[in-house]
Amino acid sequence: MTLEEIRKEIDQIDEALLPLFLKRMECAKAVAVIKKETGQPVLNAEREQAILNRIGSRAGEFGGEARMLYANMMDMSRSLQHSLLGSGQELRAAIRDAGVKPEKAEKIACLGEIGSYSHEALLQLYPHTFPLFYQDFGGIFAAVESGEADLGLLPVENSSAGSVGEVYDLILQYRYSIIAATTLLVRHCMASAKKVDPRSIRTVYSHPQALSQCSVYIEKNDLHALPCSSTAAAAQMIAQRQEAGIAAICSEHAAKQYKLHIVQNDIQNTSNNRTRFIVISRRLYIPDGAQKISLCFSLPHKTGSLYSVLARFAAAGLNLTKIESRPIAERNFEYDFYLDFTGNVHEERTLNLLCALNDELPRFSFLGNYTENE
Repeated sequence: MTLEEIRKEIDQIDEALLPLFLKRMECAKAVAVIKKETGQPVLNAEREQAILNRIGSRAGEFGGEARMLYANMMDMSRSLQHSLLGSGQELRAAIRDAGVKPEKAEKIACLGEIGSYSHEALLQLYPHTFPLFYQDFGGIFAAVESGEADLGLLPVENSSAGSVGEVYDLILQYRYSIIAATTLLVRHCMASAKKVDPRSIRTVYSHPQALSQCSVYIEKNDLHALPCSSTAAAAQMIAQRQEAGIAAICSEHAAKQYKLHIVQNDIQNTSNNRTRFIVISRRLYIPDGAQKISLCFSLPHKTGSLYSVLARFAAAGLNLTKIESRPIAERNFEYDFYLDFTGNVHEERTLNLLCALNDELPRFSFLGNYTENE
């Protein structure tokens, strides 16, 4: 057979498959009606596994591919049933009752001191707020927990140094709502207490993320790098110690704030060095025009479970922008997954997907739908 003849046969097969797929989806609708009347759950994991095992054994050399095809069809059938049954009533109510913006955003917790990058990001989002500074990420969550702070701002990832693992661990521990996000262009400088030759600097202090973002400069100049709680805390310490041979890696803003001399500008590894920050709240708020959604969940230990979930986002036309896995404390090699994707929960298809996942997945949490300044 020629290539054109084979393609023609494939087209004929596809034409024959489509009516069967549509008929199967109509059956899924009928199943939803019966399950509603009898109060049965949408997911019957035992039956689905038995079907997949049977299909896999009958498909011979294409057993794995056949299992994937049928698993996707069952996922789509379940999604349809969830939407028809109005699954996730508690989540639907929470989204319906969410405010547009916090009633109070006067005191916001962030990392470091005046002049830190977190402080700069905070001023981008809330220029008239009163910042509460903490020396570690856990303190920010604790401040929101106690009510000492109305909101909290945290860095979650950097374009060159990657994710801030500790923050994601805390997000998954507290599961507070994310109500806003912003991205800050980060340009690091090396600053000392006195005007000196760059070659006289032997030790630099900064936050571990900043040290990682300037690793090329540090290695090239054979500098000894020591961590601080924040870039601004490093600048403040250098100003107080007034010692030769040491410097801070910080922002120009922090250097000016603590009256340091800038020894070298733009020492970050890349010119497009950006850090993403999120704002957390104990209450759920969904602003008008929200375009980013965050959620987390865990998955059972079975082949294709993550693929199965991600395929449902693709089927709904949703673009994933972030996926992060973190180990679940006190469990052996079990993980929570954190996802960001573009979308709005007031779109019916998106809300139906979230509600379906809410009812099916262990440890599922809808973390928020918010705007993001980029």
